[in-house]
Amino acid sequence: MSITRRRPDQIKTTGRPRSSDQPDGTTVAAALRPLFDELFTAQPQVRFEFWDGSAFGSPDALGVVRINSPVAVRRVLWSPNQLGLGRAYVSGEIDLDGDIFVVVTALRDTVPPDVHFGGRAVTATLAAARRLGAIGPPPPPPPEELRPRGRPHSKRRDARVVQHHYDVGNDFYRLVLGPAMTYSCARFTEPDMALEQAQGSKHDLICRKLGLHERPGMRLLDVGCGWGSLAIHAASTYDARVVGITISPSQAELARQRVSDAGLAAQVDIRLQDYRDLQGETFDVIASVGMFEHVGAARMGEYFDLLYRLLPPTGRLLNHAISSVGGSRMGRRPFLGRYVFPAGAFIDVSVAQQEMERVGFEIRDVESMREHYAMTLRRWVANLEANWDRAVALAGEGRARVWRLYMTASAIGFEDAGISVHQVLAVKTDGSGGSAVPPTRHDWV
Repeated sequence: MSITRRRPDQIKTTGRPRSSDQPDGTTVAAALRPLFDELFTAQPQVRFEFWDGSAFGSPDALGVVRINSPVAVRRVLWSPNQLGLGRAYVSGEIDLDGDIFVVVTALRDTVPPDVHFGGRAVTATLAAARRLGAIGPPPPPPPEELRPRGRPHSKRRDARVVQHHYDVGNDFYRLVLGPAMTYSCARFTEPDMALEQAQGSKHDLICRKLGLHERPGMRLLDVGCGWGSLAIHAASTYDARVVGITISPSQAELARQRVSDAGLAAQVDIRLQDYRDLQGETFDVIASVGMFEHVGAARMGEYFDLLYRLLPPTGRLLNHAISSVGGSRMGRRPFLGRYVFPAGAFIDVSVAQQEMERVGFEIRDVESMREHYAMTLRRWVANLEANWDRAVALAGEGRARVWRLYMTASAIGFEDAGISVHQVLAVKTDGSGGSAVPPTRHDWV
């Protein structure tokens, strides 16, 4: 069976299928109704349409979920959770019609993390699946899925994970992220601020929290430098001498080119280097932006201890990271853990602060930027949808679907406070407790 695929900007709710909202027993909708009753804790405000044209749900629903193939049913039977649904979406066996933020919210509110089928539902579902040709071995996962092997957070494994996520293609990231080429939350000082301006605002906030404006020529370490945007801003605006490190070859290549194009090659050194290989150097200040999520809870103390030793007395560290109350590890079953951040972790900001203090840092400022990240992600989704054909040509439809789904779900997570993002400013005090940190936030607010 061929699968119909449409660009997100062309999606519209389909007309009423030939079946009614109380489908007869000969339709796919009727056969699968027991499965859906078990899969969802309540009836989501969406309409489900199937490959034979049958459907159930209100025609006035908030959106439409189209199940294009019996293979989608088999995926959900083998993985009755968000991973099974995510695989079917990435493979094109499920489509979401309408405003994707609305549809994903409706589904998320009614799908539990794991589903346990009851006895009668199992019998009815298996009988229906057999009639529909959905019984069989588990379909192979889409090629975009990654299950990294090796010792967790070893250098080799971390490099594989980072390259899986970041080496998709610089042109793809440029399309999604826009000219700023910054893959972390922006700072919107005005609601209608352009994304590029908002990213510049965030870069400047980081630089001023680190005190780069206080003394030109300071040496900055940018851990997880991405495509060099923060490094370029710090060097061009505050005359900083910057070392940026990444373990993504694609990022390093483009970052060096951007630095050269900006005429800053004498000030900015972009390295393809693991943070654990930083030895025998000293930096005035350190920025870790969007990097901490990849470190892992087990190596958190090692990470902060290394950064502490790289700083002189009164040196500052700014750690900008996604966080979750109680912590959230990207395990094997969640969609994010297989497609986006394998082995990643959203560590509780309070736990991160305690570990920073344990190695010797003094915490000076904590700022939540949760709403800013939700706004940033919505802009990225809009960029992707507006350039869907180009995105598919650059990265493949499966990869484009991964990014569309994960960024949408993440925006919703930031909006409802399921996850957050914090900037934590810390300092290595001198022997007498001196910090050289301004007494108020006046310098950066």
